[in-house]
Amino acid sequence: MCTLTGAGDLLSQFFVEKKPATQYEWQRTARFFAIGTFFIGPSITKWYRVLDVKFGSGKGIRALKKVAVDQLVFAPVFLGVFLGVLGVMQGHRPQRIQNDIKKNYKDIILTCWSVWPAVQICNFSFVPLNYQVLVAQTFALVWNTYLAWKTNKDTVVPEPQEKLTINK
Repeated sequence: MCTLTGAGDLLSQFFVEKKPATQYEWQRTARFFAIGTFFIGPSITKWYRVLDVKFGSGKGIRALKKVAVDQLVFAPVFLGVFLGVLGVMQGHRPQRIQNDIKKNYKDIILTCWSVWPAVQICNFSFVPLNYQVLVAQTFALVWNTYLAWKTNKDTVVPEPQEKLTINK
């Protein structure tokens, strides 16, 4: 999962934002890698187990209940926390984090609700529990690319500066 979150940021920088290699921000990719390792992976793994205990496995109503709870309970909280964690890891002050959440949250949750229910219906209906996180995170490569772009699109990257030389 950590590789897929880091890869999402890498794809965002090179293919969505079209940055040249000289402007690649490896720290940004490292942040997404760390968030995937220590926050996303453990949270989603635990959440899928909770859903399975509460609703069981299978198609139909069980899968629909899982998707409804996933999208109406987990996703809004998870995405808010994600944005907060990302802001802290970016070194932003609390007011900036709050402003970034206000600016991005609505678009992110609406985009989430436009793509994830279909993915999760298939995932919860046809994939065994022990592979559901892997399936979700494989699709999340696209999602992570979107999140990386969305949460960094207004960030200005300073141009590399040339060294000042003094001629005597």
